[in-house]
Amino acid sequence: MPDFALEETSGGPVAGIDEAGRGPWAGPVVAAAVILDPLSLPAGLDDSKTLTAARRGDLYRRLLGCAEIGVGAASVREIEELNVLQATLAAMARALAALPRRPTTALVDGNRAPDLPCRVETVVRGDSRSLSIAAASIVAKVTRDGIMARLAARYPGFGWERNAGYGTAEHRRALARLGTTPHHRRRFAPIRAILEC
Repeated sequence: MPDFALEETSGGPVAGIDEAGRGPWAGPVVAAAVILDPLSLPAGLDDSKTLTAARRGDLYRRLLGCAEIGVGAASVREIEELNVLQATLAAMARALAALPRRPTTALVDGNRAPDLPCRVETVVRGDSRSLSIAAASIVAKVTRDGIMARLAARYPGFGWERNAGYGTAEHRRALARLGTTPHHRRRFAPIRAILEC
C-alpha cells in the first residue's frame, strides 16, 4: 500500500503527479497533480488500477473536498505531433501549473520527468508507493473516464463509456464497422493499419 514517507522526507508542500491514457487508441492523455493535507488523508487511497470504478469515484469526490488538485491534458493532435511521451509530459506540466500554489517538490510517477518549476523526483511504480501519486492517479483516471464517457455519447458504437478508448475487441469491431473519428490516434499502429486497408 502507498504511504506518506516520500512526502514527509521532501519538505514543504509536495505534489504527486500521475497520468491516465497513454495507451488507448482514442482520446486525450490526462494528468493530475495533487497536494494532500497530511492531517486529512482519505482512507483507502491506492493505485487507481487496483480500485473499482465505484471506489475510485468515491475517493475522487473526497479528494475534491480535502486536497489541492490541478488537472492538465494533451489532445490527440498533440499526441500525434509530439508523440505520446512528450504529450504526457506536457499534460503533467499543465497539471502542476493548474494547482492553486506551487509545491516545493513534485513526485512524478515513472522514470521520466517533465520540466517543472520545482524540485522533481521520479518514482517508479509511484502510484503504489506514494499517497500523493496514488491520489493523482485516481483524479487523472476518473477525469479521463468522464471525458471518454461524454465522447461516447457523441460517437456511439465504440464502447468508450466502458473501454475508455483502449483497444478492446469491441473497439476493434467498431473501427472495422464505423471507421475512425477525430478522436482516434491515427499514428498508433492498430489505427494506422485500419486506415491503410
